[in-house]
Amino acid sequence: MRQSDRLPAYQTALDTLWQRGLLYPCTCTRRDIAAAASAPQEGTAPPFGPDGLIYPGTCRLAHARTGPLPQNTALRLDMQAAAQSLSFLETGSGPNGQTGEIENSTDDLIRNVGDIVLSRCDFSGSYHLSVVLDDAAQNITHVIRGQDLFEATKIHVLLQALLNLPTPIYHHHRLIRDDTGKRLAKRDDARAITKYRHDSTTLADIRALLNLP
Repeated sequence: MRQSDRLPAYQTALDTLWQRGLLYPCTCTRRDIAAAASAPQEGTAPPFGPDGLIYPGTCRLAHARTGPLPQNTALRLDMQAAAQSLSFLETGSGPNGQTGEIENSTDDLIRNVGDIVLSRCDFSGSYHLSVVLDDAAQNITHVIRGQDLFEATKIHVLLQALLNLPTPIYHHHRLIRDDTGKRLAKRDDARAITKYRHDSTTLADIRALLNLP
């Protein structure tokens, strides 16, 4: 499934949320967000969420939410209007050992997630929107991924509820790290599992890297 082929589906979902008054256009740059987020709390670190700096809501009331869905601009989810208490089943564990039925409150979404971007000015669909829609389109029932995405799951569960999509069962696992504790990632040219195999690394060695029994 290619995201470039899924643009109509993303647009339909965005239009649904727009018609419900849950989206608003945002023209803030990253520099604008950093300045606004830190200004009210001089001398303290600005709050961070799953997407980095939590958006301070600068554009929330700056633009009208009437007419057709805006194009060629970033669109944010108004978390104060959209948030609701939800839960999902975790069969693995979060970074702090969270497992089982994971509860996410309205207050947590507003305070610790904020108004996330659902559409960029150059692409109709953020990671959060596209992964939720694509999983549903493929009838995904179980999602297995790293613990670095655990906090993003509350966003995905909310979008599933807002768009009347099923919520899969989630399983988050520990990340593979090197001897220094650094996470192995493709963007850092980290070694793939196939390279470990070529170096005669055994399954037991790989399980040890994951701290698995």
